Amino acid sequence: MPKILIIDDEENIRKTLREILEDEGHDVLLADDGEAGMRLFREETPDVVLLDIQMPRKDGLEVLAEIKESRIDCEVIMVSGHGTIEIAVTAIKQGAYHFLQKPLAMIEVKQIVRHAAEAKNSRDELRSLRQRDDDRYRMIGKSTAMEKLRTEIARIAPSSGRALIKGESGTGKELVAWAIHQRSARSSGPFVKVNCAAIPANLIESELFGYEKGAFTGAVGQKKGKFELAHKGTLFLDEIGDMDMNTQTKVLRVIQEGEFERVGGTKTIKIDVRIIAATHRNLEEMLAEGKFREDLYYRLAVLPVTVPPLNQRVEDIPLLASHFLEGYCRENSMPLKTFTPAALRLLAGQKLPGNIRQLRNIVERAAIMSRETEISDDFVRSLTGPGAESAAPDLFSHARPLAQAKDELERAYVETQLRLNGWNIPQTADLLGIERTNLHRKIRQLGIEKAG
Repeated sequence: MPKILIIDDEENIRKTLREILEDEGHDVLLADDGEAGMRLFREETPDVVLLDIQMPRKDGLEVLAEIKESRIDCEVIMVSGHGTIEIAVTAIKQGAYHFLQKPLAMIEVKQIVRHAAEAKNSRDELRSLRQRDDDRYRMIGKSTAMEKLRTEIARIAPSSGRALIKGESGTGKELVAWAIHQRSARSSGPFVKVNCAAIPANLIESELFGYEKGAFTGAVGQKKGKFELAHKGTLFLDEIGDMDMNTQTKVLRVIQEGEFERVGGTKTIKIDVRIIAATHRNLEEMLAEGKFREDLYYRLAVLPVTVPPLNQRVEDIPLLASHFLEGYCRENSMPLKTFTPAALRLLAGQKLPGNIRQLRNIVERAAIMSRETEISDDFVRSLTGPGAESAAPDLFSHARPLAQAKDELERAYVETQLRLNGWNIPQTADLLGIERTNLHRKIRQLGIEKAG
């Protein structure tokens, strides 16, 4: 519910405005002069202020200046019965959202207040999205390897040079790209991502450069490409090593000339984009094999950055695990869970070839499957020990009849639940939402046997 503060020395106007704005669903506060208004403003931090200009002791323009100096985000609508164009212009220059002339037209008041509240709400939502982005892309860790990486990012971010981020899969290359963008002069511009490995070769060109209506079957309208969307910002080309040679040639041309044409178009579009590329592949080997353009490589690798794998920053694993667990519980409205110190030590001793992505996967499974708010080392061991995940890759890696795949998946799931619950049949049946007799029958049908 938007909160509206009315500061006006005329009691009838205050009452009338309160009535119509409360009817609109707003929470309305009243003040009869500028000093009382500023006290309420600081205590209540309203979304919109309706501010009379001519008041005793402290006029509206003085109050407006104090509101802006406070840096509390709100919209201010100035109201005056003796207004002139000069006063209105002054108020707008000082940051007022709008200027209303008395006698007030109540329909206009409702409309302007609604628009002002929507503008404030939009900024709040944008801040919230940026905060979520900051949380999502926050680089966690205090290891020597991470401190070295942060120093490197701080050194290269302010420049306009293209960066090539290298590192194993799951090490957080996208986080590094975001950190470079956020610390650059382009931070207020867009950060546009393209996963080159996820887009089929026949679609990558239209994805990068956009297309005109009728350029191909299904092109029912014009579409801007990622290069165009990233204008004045940063384009992150993830897994650049998976880009086909034809597209590499066209990307090289854009880098060299700063312009391109949409697919099916003739208009030349000029862009100003900083490119950050990333790959887990060995591009130097690909150069030698003729699978990656040498000229493109040297254009991209102006500022090379290497992201350390998790086995080179083991001391960061407890921090990462706790961060992921807290974030997962918060995002899914779950009771907050924590790892015991022994569980964190166990995680730190795990082999994690999938790096951060694998660690996050383990943490999320623990958050979902643990019935306790404190997750023990024994429970983590049940998720990460021998055989805990051995069946999962095979379930999806080869084709066979759907009925067979369903049976295999059901067996893996039921067996996992039994193991996690110590083969407690009543407890497992309750969690699965089936009768104990049905669970016994499932165990026999699926050929599940208790190990040991």
